[in-house]
Amino acid sequence: MTPMLASPLAPRPRTFAAALIVDDHPLFCDALSMTLRAVAGIGRTETADTLAGALDRLEAGEAVDLIVLDLNLPDVSGLDGLIRLRAAAGEVPVVVVSSITDHRMIAATLRAGAAGFVPKHSQREIFRRALDRIATGHVFVPEGVVIEEEGPVTGPEEVIRRLQQLTRQQARILELICEGKLNKQIAYDLSIADATVKAHVTAIMRKLGVQTRTQAVLLAREVSFATILHD
Repeated sequence: MTPMLASPLAPRPRTFAAALIVDDHPLFCDALSMTLRAVAGIGRTETADTLAGALDRLEAGEAVDLIVLDLNLPDVSGLDGLIRLRAAAGEVPVVVVSSITDHRMIAATLRAGAAGFVPKHSQREIFRRALDRIATGHVFVPEGVVIEEEGPVTGPEEVIRRLQQLTRQQARILELICEGKLNKQIAYDLSIADATVKAHVTAIMRKLGVQTRTQAVLLAREVSFATILHD
């Protein structure tokens, strides 16, 4: 008798035991912590009220299975925070929970690498559905939002695609360039050699397809909310 072949096992859903909430409103963080515990059994939640704080936690080896990000943070402009956090998070999914619910903004957020988008004041059942879908490796899209098939990529979408190519260190250096800092100042801030900064700047400009630092700054600002929502 020919032995029966075992059918391939379906991949196991992710389990979320610990989450990092990146939001600068303490009361919302508390409410969201309770929601995550209720809908997904997440027993441990850590919080960071700035992008820098979240990145520091990840760099220090904070063990989390899920990151929940608000787009409006005091040290973030547009989707820059999401792009940098995704670069630092590795395989950890980042779900955006935001009060910005314009469909163009949601689409841009998902194309920038978010594992899902949940409007900030959604009912718990929506959070449950979102986390269930993310746990199985899918992207959660709010009901009624249609993400069109990508055609030729232009405007902010092309900028997002280019920025996603930057490493975490390059993204940090680009942020400092946007603050007007020179290579020597960046080297001091990051405790690296001037030559290392110069090499990163060259790589940044190559990945962004620009020739000057000024062009890199202007391009980075293309992912601002105002630009994405411009008619």
